[in-house]
Amino acid sequence: MRQLAEIAKISNPYLSQVERGLYKPSAEVLKSIANALQISAETMYAQAGLLDDSQGRDEGHHGVEHAVKLDPRLTVDQKEALIRIYRSFVGRE
Repeated sequence: MRQLAEIAKISNPYLSQVERGLYKPSAEVLKSIANALQISAETMYAQAGLLDDSQGRDEGHHGVEHAVKLDPRLTVDQKEALIRIYRSFVGRE
């Protein structure tokens, strides 16, 4: 938790309070956490319940995008670029 707080440039006590549900983080804080975890902000928003991850997606689309997001060999920018390209190919951009 301390390492995540340090990487995300968020205080450890505040991050702990967010984890326990005492505070709802701002979009800026969620983006910092997402960057620290090397996942897209969209994924972080969906996991925080701020975005309906299933909206407009069928299981096939979700599976491909999920696999890209979980690949540790890719940077955040590469993941986002691949997902944009994939969506443009399947008409979801």
